[in-house]
Amino acid sequence: MHFFKRSVVKLLTVHCYNPYNGINSNEGSLRVIKKREITSSHIIQAAYELFAEHGIERTSLGLISKKVGITKSSIYYHFATKEELISRTFEYIFKDHYFAAYFDNESVNKDNFIETIIRGGLNMLPSDGQEYRSTLRVLSEFTMLAERDDQFRAPLLKVQQDFVNGFYNLLSKGAEWDLVEPTKIEVSSKILALLIDNLSRCKMMKMDLEYQMIWEETVNRIMIRENT
Repeated sequence: MHFFKRSVVKLLTVHCYNPYNGINSNEGSLRVIKKREITSSHIIQAAYELFAEHGIERTSLGLISKKVGITKSSIYYHFATKEELISRTFEYIFKDHYFAAYFDNESVNKDNFIETIIRGGLNMLPSDGQEYRSTLRVLSEFTMLAERDDQFRAPLLKVQQDFVNGFYNLLSKGAEWDLVEPTKIEVSSKILALLIDNLSRCKMMKMDLEYQMIWEETVNRIMIRENT
């Protein structure tokens, strides 16, 4: 349940601090819809900040509406329930977090195969010198909800499975080039997915580890030349 805990702060920087991101301001005939989208984004941003400060369960819609500067009833114009707002917050901060955003499956070839996996994994790791405490808390809260509620479990599993499938497809290409043992593709794809997840969480907690060395060593051990 913890696979998505990675360098999500990069996503939060793009989405949470720019509530107008992705909104089309050129359609004058859609001014009402545009206003609704902007307000929804502000609500999601406020919800995220309050979830990080107080926790999801202790953050009420009243608290969120006060932070945004609207009435509590106005929130129901955008979100039917608090659960919907939680789900939309999850979707909002993870909408650009998918395997293909880090690993270039299209241009990979036999010569750059290993480097593609190594570089993609390292790009997923959080940057140094940033504070991740609030991010860890929100992600932990999402995880706890997912463990007991199917409506939150499903999107989380979808994110996890996307990365497992991505590694599987990438390693399958490596098998075609005799770089990866075909019988080990399935288990190796899960190993890579689990490892990059744990490395990301450890780095967010500022654990002193040789992250690049661990990732590179694992990737190299999966290659056929390490198994012969």
